[in-house]
Parts: sequence; structure tokens; C-alpha cells
Amino acid sequence: MFSLFDYAFAPTRIVVVSEERLQTAEREAKMQRLKEVDERLTSLREYRQTLAKELAPAEEVQKDA
Repeated sequence: MFSLFDYAFAPTRIVVVSEERLQTAEREAKMQRLKEVDERLTSLREYRQTLAKELAPAEEVQKDA
């Protein structure tokens, strides 16, 4: 049977990778984050355009009054 101490004092796992593989993994992670940021920016631009369209008639009504 395992106890809490078995997990707390278990030997750590060490993974050795080459510098090239590390750089490749970091680059892929950054490319993924860049893609996510671009998608978020696109979404925000679309939302901004929607809000601007909703406000446009209200601004025209205020100008006429």
C-alpha cells in the first residue's frame, strides 16, 4: 500500500534532450502561442466591428436630435 510520503519522496524524473530538440520544442510552442494570439485578435476585431455597427444608428439619432 502507498502512502503520501511515497509520492513526496519519490525520486525525480530527469529527461535529457539535445539542445536542438529543446530549441525546436520552444519554437513550436511559440508558434502555437502566436497562432492563438492571432486568432484572438481576429475575434476581437470582429467583435469591435459588431459593436461599431450597433452604435452607428444610435450616434445618428443623437446627431439628428
